[in-house]
Amino acid sequence: MGTRDIVEAFVGAINSGKAERIVNLMDRNAVFVDALGDRLEGRDALLAGWGAYLRLFPDYRIEIEATFVDEPEAMLHGWAGATLHRGGRPADNGGWRIPAAWRAVTDARRVLLWQVYADNQAVRALLERQP
Repeated sequence: MGTRDIVEAFVGAINSGKAERIVNLMDRNAVFVDALGDRLEGRDALLAGWGAYLRLFPDYRIEIEATFVDEPEAMLHGWAGATLHRGGRPADNGGWRIPAAWRAVTDARRVLLWQVYADNQAVRALLERQP
């Protein structure tokens, strides 16, 4: 399987909203780097991180406008968006959609690195609001 196929499957897993499905497509020692440069590494940390994020934003989706592949890496750009949920319910005015880019490094079967590039100030502002 090539990098493009792996990345397309990974985007599908992200858009499924299921942390287990996402992490199953990542190497057991994979690294996730968020837009602030914070890192999660290893299956347990990735599962906990994706799970926590998807509880806050259960409808999180990414829309890919273009993918550039130079094996074993890919760069993607498009949009990310979701609605903040608190206590299992959508927060008032909790929706957001921002331009974003992603870098993926793969091996023959899995994602080794997933890195996000985005100005997520709008998301941080939502999280800082009182419920």
